[in-house]
Amino acid sequence: MFSLLVNIPANATWVQNGVTIAGGNGAGGATNQLSGPHGLFVDDDQTVVIADHVNHRIMQWKNGDTTNGQVVAGGNGTDSLIICDDKRVVRWSRRSGTTQSEILIDNIDCYGLAMDEQRYLYVSDVGKHEVRRYQLGENNGTLVAGGNGQGSVLNQLNSPACLFVDRDH
Repeated sequence: MFSLLVNIPANATWVQNGVTIAGGNGAGGATNQLSGPHGLFVDDDQTVVIADHVNHRIMQWKNGDTTNGQVVAGGNGTDSLIICDDKRVVRWSRRSGTTQSEILIDNIDCYGLAMDEQRYLYVSDVGKHEVRRYQLGENNGTLVAGGNGQGSVLNQLNSPACLFVDRDH
């Protein structure tokens, strides 16, 4: 299982020229291409995992591999992936060798996911304009942001998408 922790110092600076580590060979379906990447995750081993939207797949690039990724949503990896899929949150086993998924949360307009060190899953619901925190196995979750309709005041969200969870949550 991955955990997403962002620890960017307030005085961080970025280099002007980056290095392409995934895709970069035009849109397409080969393992060195992406088409409509919508999500990105980097684990503790610097493995990059990307939701390749148009190709309906999850791609993975191991640390140091900048040429070809590996399709991992089909169950040929070593862990599991939790993804937003068709108004639900599902877990794809990367150990079982099957393409079966387990529905964790149903009837949700999920767009973004994050997991903290305690293995709580944070899910953005763009339809309800809210973010909820779930323990694995829980169906309702706890409201942690928004939940007061769409808007721009402090207790509202407007179609929340990407999530980041830090250690001070």
